[in-house]
Amino acid sequence: MPKYEEIHFVDTEQPVWNYSLFSQEDIQNFQQGTHYSLYKLFGNKQIEVLDTWGTYFAVWAPNATAVFVVGNFNHWNQEAHPLKVRLDSSGIWEGFIPHVHQGEVYKYHIHGYKGVKLDKGDPFAHYWELRPLTASITWQTQYDWKDQKWMTNRIHTNRTDQPYSVYEVHLASWMRPDKNNEDAYNSYREYIRLLVPYVKEMGFTHVEFMPVMEHPFDGSWGYQGIGFFAPTSRFGNPQDFAALVEAFHAENIGVIVDWVPSHFPYDAHGLFMFDGANTYEYADMRKGYHPDWNSYIFNYKRGEVKSFLISSARFWCDQFHIDGLRVDAVSSMLRLDYSREEGQWEPNEFGGNGNIEAIAFIKDLNETLYRDFPDIQTIAEEASDWPGISKPTFMDGLGFGMKWMMGWMHDTLNYFKLDPLFRPFQQDKFTFSMMYFYDEQFMLPLSHDEVVHGKSPMIYKMPGDDWQKFANLRLLYTYMFTHPGAKLLFMGNEFAATSEWNYTTELPWELLQMVSHGGMKYCVQQLNKLYTSHPALYELQFEPGGFEWVETNKRNEGVLAYKRKGKKPHDEIIVILNMTPVPRQDFPIHVYGKSQWKEIFNSDAKEFWGVGDLYNPTIKGHSTDEKKEWFQLSLNLPALAAIVLK
Repeated sequence: MPKYEEIHFVDTEQPVWNYSLFSQEDIQNFQQGTHYSLYKLFGNKQIEVLDTWGTYFAVWAPNATAVFVVGNFNHWNQEAHPLKVRLDSSGIWEGFIPHVHQGEVYKYHIHGYKGVKLDKGDPFAHYWELRPLTASITWQTQYDWKDQKWMTNRIHTNRTDQPYSVYEVHLASWMRPDKNNEDAYNSYREYIRLLVPYVKEMGFTHVEFMPVMEHPFDGSWGYQGIGFFAPTSRFGNPQDFAALVEAFHAENIGVIVDWVPSHFPYDAHGLFMFDGANTYEYADMRKGYHPDWNSYIFNYKRGEVKSFLISSARFWCDQFHIDGLRVDAVSSMLRLDYSREEGQWEPNEFGGNGNIEAIAFIKDLNETLYRDFPDIQTIAEEASDWPGISKPTFMDGLGFGMKWMMGWMHDTLNYFKLDPLFRPFQQDKFTFSMMYFYDEQFMLPLSHDEVVHGKSPMIYKMPGDDWQKFANLRLLYTYMFTHPGAKLLFMGNEFAATSEWNYTTELPWELLQMVSHGGMKYCVQQLNKLYTSHPALYELQFEPGGFEWVETNKRNEGVLAYKRKGKKPHDEIIVILNMTPVPRQDFPIHVYGKSQWKEIFNSDAKEFWGVGDLYNPTIKGHSTDEKKEWFQLSLNLPALAAIVLK
């Protein structure tokens, strides 16, 4: 829980000193939407002015007629410490209050548009009170980083020709110190002891945190944020969060954070109607209100808002050494008609449904991030067929590094939900992913969205009895880890959680006492090892040369095979999927170029809770042509299983 410094009461007669950190160039860039490090200027800064320590405050409230800083230090006196508005029409209110130290709670008391009076948290605060309290806290993000080796080598380990396997985590519910108390949290420091070694043990290359930005309502899972520059105080202070990131880096694990520039909630202390008018959001509610989430949409046309958002994205990469941003709800940003009926939206100036200002913002966002942090990744959650999401902006793309492959996820889950008897009739849907895979740089997501709201946990999406459910899920995961593209698996999926994810409780760790669930966990661990140790599975994962269908004509038998290729010919791997509960012996598969193969993975292994009675200890192909270029392999295929050959 947050621990604040001792309160230092300030003489309410002490005037606010006229002091500024802004240059005229700063103001110009801020207004034009090209200032991308506003966190160095706005908010609260503990500094020394004229040999006196105190705190400098700066806030943007262009529709205000007066702004005051209130807090414990002045007994919440609404008139004691007025900020001064700049005379350059920037709408920035600022001032230095002597003797206000780090750890003081505060808000801005704003006399706003048409005389409304508001108490607002600081949009640029780095630390907030634990909800349901709503004040900001004077605090900085300085940290003595010791991850120089990771940051230096990240350019080599965070690329798309390297393995990219992501473990998606909701910190509050991964594990709790008291599983019967939804208000009990492990701290960032505790997660250094608990989560870091687990992710390392499982072999994931990256961890992705569902939003850790400050948010008032637990039930939003963090996606309704108010603190775009603050790690949530639920788990500790900013330095504690930095220590967690550093601990992951020490184990060569990258850290991705969910970032939500698409909307924000209407909480009274947040951004909504910040100074009594639509300051951060569009004034036209056909663009400014989000009907799905009962929240408000940023005004991407306004330069100050654009500077705010891109500064937020840079903040996490700069101040917390974050290795990637997963940008939420990109589809809702791109389309003016997203979740709106006819008459509820207005076309753009060219008559289309694209939000031109949001498109320009996204391009500038990605160009800026990749310019300043060329070794990170930006990842779009985008579910439509909008073209060029992960294409460079110079090719008229949006500039993301990757895009979630929602079509693959839906088609794959729909296929695996089928009784195996009907799978041969749906094979074309299953193989369709490779028809459009090279349109984007895709990440394959089995995310939190697929195990909530009545969709059932992964294990219960699978048909059949208990054994078949587990066999099907191991088969699905093997397919995922050997399919081209980056991977993402939500917490609990790795050991086949038997209940939908619930943000108020921890994962059902007791399941690991059962051999079936322990076997699933070990299977995912070994799949990560397979993926990260064989270049054929990642070197060309976004290039056409990295994949080749080997067998798609055994539809009736439910057998499919494909080849994965790396940069070196001898790295080739063949994956064979048996989608039926029928074991097959001496099954013929024809391959080109090589006659001798070795089985390196079998999803039916006994240690995975499989049957473990069909293996391929020796595989030697028989030539089927005069040039001896084609070979027939006779393989033993376990029921509902995948084997991997090298």
